[in-house]
Amino acid sequence: MMKEMMGAFPMDTTAMQDMFKSQAAMAEKMSKVALEAAEKSTEVSTKWTKATLAKVGEMSTVKDDPADYTKAMTDFTSASAEMAAEHVAAFAEIAKKVQMDTVELMMAAGKDMQEEASAAVKKATDTATKAAKTATAK
Repeated sequence: MMKEMMGAFPMDTTAMQDMFKSQAAMAEKMSKVALEAAEKSTEVSTKWTKATLAKVGEMSTVKDDPADYTKAMTDFTSASAEMAAEHVAAFAEIAKKVQMDTVELMMAAGKDMQEEASAAVKKATDTATKAAKTATAK
């Protein structure tokens, strides 16, 4: 009797397979967002480092007048502050893009999951209805 009952309710694993595929696709998209952000952040850091080293090179050259050393240090300090503001703004733009891309992916994933859940519930209801009709017909 138990075997007949279990046979009347066949298990369909396609919903589970579809869910796994959706999760894998979502993970792939999120990885792309993270890798793109890491690449852009590295570019900004490299650019900032190169600019700072160039300014240090200018500051460390030999000067004829002692007052020129003070001027070089002042110029370096002001250039460093200016570069910091520019590069922090660049990092903020990268973070903003990551946030927007992540929200967009989450909204799309939520919509896809809702559609998949609705389809799975409909399919399960149809299967259960057919199984119940078959069981009551016997």
